[in-house]
Order: sequence, then C-alpha cells, then structure tokens
Amino acid sequence: MRHVPSPSIVLALALAAAFALGAPASIHGQAGARERTLFVSAVDAQGAPVEDLGIGDFIVTEDGRRREVLRVSRAVEPIDIALLVDNSAASERAIVPLREGLADFVAAMAGEHQIALIALAARPTIFVDYTSDPRRLADGIGRIFAERSSGMTLLDAIVEASAGLARRESTRAVIVPVVTDGVEFTNRYSRDVIEAMTRASVGLHAITVGIFPVTNDVERERALVLELGTRATGGQRMSLLADTGIGPALRKLARELSSQYKVVYGRPESFLPPERTEISTGRPGVTVRGTPARGQTGA
Repeated sequence: MRHVPSPSIVLALALAAAFALGAPASIHGQAGARERTLFVSAVDAQGAPVEDLGIGDFIVTEDGRRREVLRVSRAVEPIDIALLVDNSAASERAIVPLREGLADFVAAMAGEHQIALIALAARPTIFVDYTSDPRRLADGIGRIFAERSSGMTLLDAIVEASAGLARRESTRAVIVPVVTDGVEFTNRYSRDVIEAMTRASVGLHAITVGIFPVTNDVERERALVLELGTRATGGQRMSLLADTGIGPALRKLARELSSQYKVVYGRPESFLPPERTEISTGRPGVTVRGTPARGQTGA
C-alpha cells in the first residue's frame, strides 16, 4: 500500500494542486492573475453559519506568508452539486430517512444550483443528471431503493464525479456522499481519489451513517478519503450513528453552502504556486474551511 501523508500535508498538497491546475473555465469576476479566490464556509460551535464576517476576520497564508485579503462578499455563484447516494444492500433500513433528507436538501438548493443524483450500488449510476428542476430530482429520489446483495462503489463514484465536474463551467462545485458503513467494492488508493478532487477543485462534504470499521485495505482507503479527503478539499465529514440524523445533517449542509463567503486575496508574482495555502479566522468560536474557486489560472 502507498504511504498516506498527514492531514496537514494532504491539505497543503490539495490546495496547491487546485491552484496550480485549475479548471477549464475562467472564474467570473477574477480581476487579475495575481488574485486568488476561495469559497469559504464559516460556522459556529453548533455548526450554524456565521454571517457577519468581514475582511479583517479572515487570515490567508501561503507557505506561512500572510497574504492581503482584498475583498469579502457573500458567494452568489451557482454550485454544481453531485449527490452520491448509498442504495447498496446495507442502506435498506435507511432508505426512508435518506429519501426524506434528500428531498429537504433538494428543496433548499434546487432552482439556484445544479444537482445530480448518483446511486452507488454495484457501480456508479446517474439517476438524474445535473439539473435545477426540483421535479426531476424528486422523481429520481423516489426511485431510490436498496439493491439486494450489492455493495457500494463510493471511491469510484467520487473519481467519476470529479472528472465530470472538471468538464463543467461552474466556479463552485461540491460532492456530497450520503453513505452507510456497508461493503465497499472499489479498489482505489485514497491518495488518487483526493488528487482527482483537487484537480477538479471540488469540496467533499460527506454524511456517513454507522461505525465504519477498518478491517481490510479497502475499508482503510475509504476511511482515509472520508477523513483526509474532506479536510483536504475544504469540506467536512458529518458522522452519524443513526439514520434519523440524515435529514438534519443535510439541512445543516444546505444552510452552510447557501451562506458561504467569497474571499479574494492578493498574491505576488511567482513562477511556482505555493506549496501550502491556509485560511483561518481570528474570530473566537468560529471554524472556517475553504475550497479554491474553479477556473483559476497562472502561478
């Protein structure tokens, strides 16, 4: 098995790769090659969005050097959202709260944002391609059933969803897996999965139900993606012990994504991208996490 770096190293590599590689489209409103943009979530200790932050509340560093924060505003750019839904055999008991939670999430996010619904049993299967139509998404949610004798293909789906998002033109993109701790049938290294996400500049926000034991290499790689991959991409993992928490978790995530900041900072001219980019805040009791805007070019 390959060596997996520490979370801080993964975060540094992820942000550096995202800034260096970018995405095919140019970011809307990017003023110049010396400016960079992060889409940033800011939440309090209860996970509720903090909506009164300004320029002086954000601290951006590159390789330990503080950068000037130029502008802070509410993020209004549409988000491409890949919903990865566990419909494997292990999800049978969770289907009802899963459908209800997805319906709440779609009701909160559809219309302004593009959402795809991708099922994970046996192989990644697109139930609904990217759309802002809540009726199409509701129809897709209604077709979610647990498939008997099937396992999950979570890591394959993350890689494929990242590749698909990389071809799209939105400046904000997230992948949202909602999964149980059933059998994982893919054989990918976590490092490759995280690299696929950073290349596409997407944030991973995972909602997991169960204890997720690590008894073999496949489960270990999945666990690393869920822990390190979420942090490395500016996302998060919401760990639930009971499926009754799916709805509240998805509603909380919808509120967070709808309340993100657009943080623009300055960077000196350089031939090479920084090895480490970090965002933090001096506001007590507030946690921030940021994902680079897609489509940024230049070092």
